[in-house]
Amino acid sequence: PEAAAKIIGGYVESARLLGRRTAELHAALASDPTDQAFAPERISPQDQRSMYQSMSGLSMRSTDLLRSQLGGIPADARDDARQVLGLESRIDHIFRTFLNTRLTTARIRVHGDYHLGQVLYTGHDFVIVDFEGEPTRTLYERRLKRLALRDVAGMLRSFSYASQAALKSDQLPADRMARLGQWARFWVDCVSAAFLKSYLATAGGASFVPQTKADLEIQLTSMLLEKALYELRYELNMRPDWVHIPLSGILDLVGPA
Repeated sequence: PEAAAKIIGGYVESARLLGRRTAELHAALASDPTDQAFAPERISPQDQRSMYQSMSGLSMRSTDLLRSQLGGIPADARDDARQVLGLESRIDHIFRTFLNTRLTTARIRVHGDYHLGQVLYTGHDFVIVDFEGEPTRTLYERRLKRLALRDVAGMLRSFSYASQAALKSDQLPADRMARLGQWARFWVDCVSAAFLKSYLATAGGASFVPQTKADLEIQLTSMLLEKALYELRYELNMRPDWVHIPLSGILDLVGPA
């Protein structure tokens, strides 16, 4: 909305620029059909089943870990945790829908661990760094070509982390936290929309971009859910105080409207 530019300021334009640079990154990573390492590859049914099995396995490991650590996570996150555990069948349904949707986009080399910590702002542009992939994945997994929207989902989830980190930086009374939480959500929604629209406009008809609304929705939902489940497992193991962030992300995707 028009109010976003007035309230948020220049970061809306920064999000648009980052969306454009992300699409240009993917175009570069898919630009040489003669080089096996960078040639886009058509997704076969076997590839799609492999992706589904990876996401489904991650879901089971993450929810099993959450169930085993339920009593040890912060009290204010337990209701969300119980809701997530009650939605396991819904999570599986989303991933099965992904499996049963014939994908026509190409797999390409991607960044693999894309978030705000991997981009450097020069004052007028962004430089993208650190292409080694997610540190908990094997080297074999990091080399695999993937859906480009996996990187897009990583950045969208990073916007949520940025807003929650800002709220967490101050000890705020409950009434102020509730009000500021609504503004944080407004910020995330607006910069995410600016980033995604700019990405899609720049990428255009590239082979790695879904060309129908239905394909875009199922791919992006699945990639966002996979990323949030990965974050859930990471936070349970490393930073339990942050577990509310991926839990909220999962509920946004699979919970009641």
